[in-house]
Order: sequence, then C-alpha cells, then structure tokens
Amino acid sequence: MRVVLREGGISRRALEVLPRRLDSIAQLRSLLHGARHLAGVVAAWWVFSVLSLGIQAAEEPPALNPFGKVGVEREDQFPGYIEMSDGSIHCGMIYLTRDKRLQINDEKMQRQREIPLNVVQQIECKVKREWMEKEWKFKELAKDEKMYTGRSYPAREYEHVVTLQDGRKIEGGLSGVVYLQPQIYDPKRPNEYRPAVEAQKFLLHKRDKGEVGEELKSLKYVKLIKLGDEAYREGQQKSKNRPAPAKPAR
Repeated sequence: MRVVLREGGISRRALEVLPRRLDSIAQLRSLLHGARHLAGVVAAWWVFSVLSLGIQAAEEPPALNPFGKVGVEREDQFPGYIEMSDGSIHCGMIYLTRDKRLQINDEKMQRQREIPLNVVQQIECKVKREWMEKEWKFKELAKDEKMYTGRSYPAREYEHVVTLQDGRKIEGGLSGVVYLQPQIYDPKRPNEYRPAVEAQKFLLHKRDKGEVGEELKSLKYVKLIKLGDEAYREGQQKSKNRPAPAKPAR
C-alpha cells in the first residue's frame, strides 16, 4: 500500500484510502479463515463417512449361502428324531435350552438326577394312567360347594425311561423342553435352494391335560426321542414309510 508522507503527517488522500484497504484485508482474512474452516468440516465429514461404512461392514454378519450346507451353530446339539403319539416323525438336530440338563426323578434311587443330553441314547415315554377329568366350578362365589358342569377334559400321567449311552436305564417322572432344528439339506442336491427353518419346540410332561370338550386321543405327547447318526437315518426311513394321513370326507 502506498502512503504519501508530507510534512506534518499523512496526506488526506491516504487517510481516505487506508480504511477501505484495511477493510479489504480483513475481509480477505475472514474469507481465508472461512475456507480453511469449511475444508476442515468437509475433511472431517469424509473421515466420519469412511469410518461409519467400515463399522457397519464389520457389524454385518457374513452373507448366508442359501444353497450351502447348514452349519453346526451349537456344540450341544445332536442328530436324531422325535416320534409323537400320533405317529408323526420329526428328524433334525436335537438340543436343550443352553446350559440346561434333563431333570428326572429316579424312582429306584429316590432322588432327582440331572442328565446332560450328550450321554443320552434315547428317551421313551410311557402312559402311566389316563382318564377324563370332570369339570367342576363353585356353586356360589362365597361358598366352597362345587357343582359338576356336565363337561370333562382329558388328563394323563407319564413315566419316562432314559437310556444312557452305556446301556443303563433311569426311570421316573421327567419334565422339560426339547428343541429340534430340521435338517433340509440334501447332499445329493447341493445346489437346491435352502430356505430358513425355525426350530420346533417339544414339551416333556409328568402330567398333562387338554381342553374342555376334547378326547384323550387329541392329547398328543412325545412318545420317543432317539439320538445319534444311526437314529437320524432310522427316523428318515420311518418318516418315508409312514402312510400319508387320510383326507377328511367332504
């Protein structure tokens, strides 16, 4: 910037131009500062976007091959089949609730025992007794007197025989939950589409009852559970040989 010096101070022209020049310099500095700030914001946004994409990719599970073989997701599941009282057969991988064991009241030893599933060969259910229970209700809310409604429902008590891998048998009352993951993979057709299938839930009872108006035959129960590769093949064969259910008459 050119400033004319005269005796006694700065010229009037310089005094008029100087403030405008100073304003221009201040604006230029402000613009440069804003540009640097904007560049920093853009750079930070870019870095954040890259990191977000990386985190999202890391959190997403690997893609599932719908034509591939079902992988073993749990170390405590075993091949086998479950046979119901109506004759239906369910084959697949059988397991219990994680960290749970079978709890059976050993009648011979007169105490409750906990049995891990990996030492079990089969579980057989026997009907101890069954009957049609009458439905009763209180005659009046304020009294203990009951009256028969004329309706009934099925009731049944069970006894289970657990056969261990070494051949020993434990008999008694057993209650629990068993899960079965169906295996729909066929090694002869590896490229066939494999849809996702949810695990089936089966209840083991000491005692069970049905709804009012039902018959005993409608009260289904788990009749047999067999574990092992040979048992799985046996279940597949029994399922193939089972006759198809009769169609209801029109």
